[in-house]
Amino acid sequence: MARIAIVSARIGAGHDGAASALADRLTGHDVEILDFLDLLPRSLGRRLCDLYHRQLEAAPRSWDWTLSALDIPWVARLAVRAAGLACPRLKEALGSDTALAVSTYPLATHALAALRTRGVLTAPFAVYLTDPSVHRLCVNAAADLHIAPNADAAVQAAGLGARSVAAAAPLVAPRFHPPSVIERSRARDAYGLPPTGQLALVIAGSWGVGQVRETADDVAASGVATPVVVCGRNDALREQLRAAGHPHVFGWIDDMPRLMHAVDTVVQNAGGLTTSEALASGLPVLTYRCLPGHGRANATVLDRIGLVPWILNRRDLSAALSAARPGIAETVLPAEDPVPLLEKLLETA
Repeated sequence: MARIAIVSARIGAGHDGAASALADRLTGHDVEILDFLDLLPRSLGRRLCDLYHRQLEAAPRSWDWTLSALDIPWVARLAVRAAGLACPRLKEALGSDTALAVSTYPLATHALAALRTRGVLTAPFAVYLTDPSVHRLCVNAAADLHIAPNADAAVQAAGLGARSVAAAAPLVAPRFHPPSVIERSRARDAYGLPPTGQLALVIAGSWGVGQVRETADDVAASGVATPVVVCGRNDALREQLRAAGHPHVFGWIDDMPRLMHAVDTVVQNAGGLTTSEALASGLPVLTYRCLPGHGRANATVLDRIGLVPWILNRRDLSAALSAARPGIAETVLPAEDPVPLLEKLLETA
């Protein structure tokens, strides 16, 4: 039994979701998930998470500037040096018996790379890219393998200096699958949703950030679908939507596969884990009122490869909801499972 360390971060749910799905698939191994934020000194990790959250809430457009700034070499170098602050605790957490390290979070990738460069980490390490858009901070040439969620992302990673890149199916839990008629009926009943009619799941990540209320209003005004809104941990948003008269509003959902079984379409604003889960569930996905920064970057790629249309206005939203059909993912996403790629790396340990 090999010891495998997966280094994630609780910034949003995408990095942790990928880490958890990967851990569940690596059966027969001793798998531990480490949170990069907890490896930073003092309370720096908590403050970094809070800053990211507040920036998305108070000044979301600043994320366009942030991503652009990180393309500047000296700014990128500062970010990489900041990642190195986690190295002492990361070294201790990895110990001497880790046979494989996997990163699902960019700053964790650079911390692992720093340990590799110093000769501290001798085991192979891989990077799992959680987003369809790949920023230069997502890759590091010291990694033995980068796994991308689609072929376009693989090309991006290679162009940014990744030495070995493979495209593999997105990491989602096996319960995200197209539902049977009975599963769909039971899911609607479980969540108190109408037994008939088209339902559009409006979702904005674990923090419920962005123009969620406006999106719900636009879906309702289309007359094509009824919005089912998930607010994540944003309790204030949930109360606002209920006060505005939206009947199907939820906070944090523990059983997202079942809720996806109940709906007909997903309308999202960031293009990360939620999109992969929806596509695995056989649902058509639309990007609408997307978040600046990584949201726009992901929307651009998903629209370009023909996987998720980026809808830019209310009129087009109505038409897109009417035309939405499942099955696109089967023709665009890679089918290869990422686990055999990692098992092959283990053989070199």
